[in-house]
Amino acid sequence: MKTKRTGLGRGLDAILQSPDTDITSTDISGEFVVGAIASIALDKIEANPFQPRDTFEETSLLELAASIKEQGVIQPVTVRKLGYDKYQLISGERRLRAARFAELHEIPCYIRLANDQQMLELALIENVHREDLNPIEVAVSYQRLIEECSLTQEKLSERVGKNRVTITNFLRLLKLHPNVQIALRDKLITVGHARALLNITEPEKVLLLLNEIIDKGLSVRQTEDLTRNTGVPKPKIIRKRNPVHEFEDSVKILNQKYGFKVTVTRTPNGRGKVHFSFRNEEEFKKLVQLLDR
Repeated sequence: MKTKRTGLGRGLDAILQSPDTDITSTDISGEFVVGAIASIALDKIEANPFQPRDTFEETSLLELAASIKEQGVIQPVTVRKLGYDKYQLISGERRLRAARFAELHEIPCYIRLANDQQMLELALIENVHREDLNPIEVAVSYQRLIEECSLTQEKLSERVGKNRVTITNFLRLLKLHPNVQIALRDKLITVGHARALLNITEPEKVLLLLNEIIDKGLSVRQTEDLTRNTGVPKPKIIRKRNPVHEFEDSVKILNQKYGFKVTVTRTPNGRGKVHFSFRNEEEFKKLVQLLDR
């Protein structure tokens, strides 16, 4: 039977289950055994220097803090042991902050060992699977995994359990104008709006369109139509007319202007003659009058 892939991706599971990061032997450098779950004092846990998130919504943290006061911390945070009674957060920044808001003294922790490279990768991978992460934070996390963990997009796809096209689309968001990234981060526009704006290269046009999207509350479809209309105009194709057609049109103009049958003969070098046909003396006099005007 085929094993179902977990949402965290094979890379994170490998780190969590690796002998290098999950040592369960007795540890004499502190009170708790590495690999155990234990309650650790908040003041003994350092912040994660590799934390990819730089913003946490205070209202959401206060709501979580209220829940923690009522029910406690249900899911332990993950820490690594640095030395005697000293720990550093790997994942669970939001729960740790909410616990401080709730004025707890201790928090349940899953204790592991990890080097700096594993710390960064573990924190970033754990981060991109959070539902409350905005698209720019996800894109930055993907970019950091590629650059700082030396991963190709193909390897990153395997690590996080995401389609490579999905990863590419997120990375493209980092090419957006900074104001568009801020609007996306602040939920003033959606990813669909942002992708439509990727088609516009002139910064001035991008900002004008961004303001119009926000002010008028344009849908993604309306934005796509707008960006198509304001995109780089296609060069107008000037079709040269067939010389034969031009000659025939000129003869028709002479016929219509004078009201007589006109015959034009031309030589290859451009010389020629114009012949007017008339049926009687009266028509001849009329033709002379017309040509004399």
